[in-house]
Amino acid sequence: MSQESSPRRPRQPAHTESKSRPRRRRRRRMNPFLYLSLVIAVSAMLAGIAWIWAGDVLALNKAPASAVITVERDASLNDVARTLKENGLIEYKTLFKIFCSFTKAEQKITSGTYELNTDMDYNALVNSMSSRSGSRMTVSITIPEGYTVDQIFALLDEKGVSTVETLQNVAANHDFKFSFLKGVLPLGDYHRLEGYLFPDTYEFYMGGGESAAIQVLNKMILRFDQQFPDALREQAANMGYSVHDIVTIASLIEKETDGSDQTSIASVIYNRLNNPNYETVGYLQIDAALVYATGRVITQADYQAVDSPYNTYLYKGLPPGPIANPGMVALNSALNPAKTNYYYYILGNDNTHHFFATHSEFERYQATLGG
Repeated sequence: MSQESSPRRPRQPAHTESKSRPRRRRRRRMNPFLYLSLVIAVSAMLAGIAWIWAGDVLALNKAPASAVITVERDASLNDVARTLKENGLIEYKTLFKIFCSFTKAEQKITSGTYELNTDMDYNALVNSMSSRSGSRMTVSITIPEGYTVDQIFALLDEKGVSTVETLQNVAANHDFKFSFLKGVLPLGDYHRLEGYLFPDTYEFYMGGGESAAIQVLNKMILRFDQQFPDALREQAANMGYSVHDIVTIASLIEKETDGSDQTSIASVIYNRLNNPNYETVGYLQIDAALVYATGRVITQADYQAVDSPYNTYLYKGLPPGPIANPGMVALNSALNPAKTNYYYYILGNDNTHHFFATHSEFERYQATLGG
């Protein structure tokens, strides 16, 4: 019997179990020359940028130029940088802002009008825009005798010293420390300074916010304080009048005449005030006070129609306060009135005032004027 041979299994190839290792790739080394060239190029570029920035910060190699700029009261650092850039004083706004942030220079910059130039580096520009800078622009302004606070504020605004709104706000609400202002109109009304902004020629800084407006008004009030010393205040007291009364009377004189008859006008005012039982019965009947109340040219109908304490046709005695800012001549006239028996005056066709003791004399002369 034959045996069937079992099928042979194929031989497995003998092999050792060894893990295949990945081949290492050779790193390509940068050409040393190329690497060095790249480092030099980047360094040169950064150095160039740094030099350009340094040129702006340090004001190096800038073309000569100057500009007058105004920093508004509520201007931001970005506003200041933009203004400097627009006027060719700096090249890089962001760099200037970074400089100001790191050096805390922003705190030094104050509102105002300044004359700057391209010779100034960043630090000089900042210092030149400070409150004590010699670069801050000034303007000489003459305040005429008889100007009202409204006229003065409009003039200061026109000349770029401050805005009408800022001046009104400061005049109304700042408590100026002068004894003669106590007892006048209370805080809240800018007309409280009427009469005390002394007419003169002043040098003022241009631009500025509330603090600058305080300095401007304080300067004019201080000038009044200097021109109306204790000797004159004692003279007023000896006459039975306060400083406020004298300033009010002087303002009436100032607005009623600009001629050489101020002491005669003063005598009419005092005669009416001091003799209320005379035929004028204490009414001053001064047109200028009524014009001040209405702000316009008046008519005879206004004498009875306008209900205002400044209407001296309706209200006896002095108005509540001055109607303008009088000069020294008017103040001296109020302190030294002529001694007369005049109670009336009228402007004649010869453009001079004529004075009378009685109403009948006044009417007779008035009839000769015609019209």
